[in-house]
Amino acid sequence: MPLLLLLLIGLPLIEVYFLIKVGSVIGAFPTIAVAILTAILGTWLVRHQGFGVLMRVRDSMARDQIPALELLDGALILVAGLFLLLPGFLTDCVGFLLLVPPLRRRLIRRYIHIVPVPTAGPDREPRVIEGRWRRED
Repeated sequence: MPLLLLLLIGLPLIEVYFLIKVGSVIGAFPTIAVAILTAILGTWLVRHQGFGVLMRVRDSMARDQIPALELLDGALILVAGLFLLLPGFLTDCVGFLLLVPPLRRRLIRRYIHIVPVPTAGPDREPRVIEGRWRRED
């Protein structure tokens, strides 16, 4: 809980600090223009990469595989989009870094080492749960 509170208070303060510093160097209107441009560019990149992930999910499901890795990839793209829509340079940097596919794959591999992700393949048997049932009218 204290970490979340620190994040919710500290991150906006850091963003405001950077916005003021950059604004004092290049001016207020160019700073606002850069923030809007990164949001527009980030939205376009997130949309483009999101459709790519959607196609990979469809392909995995067509091959009767669990698209766990693709869904994790899509979740990171969603987080990147959130960071890119927030005004500020620090969140934009994090958002653009999350849009780099090799970095996302590395984060997913690190996550899988912590939390195992179930995978399915042609060598696994389908899970069958046996039982009895009856219809009640």
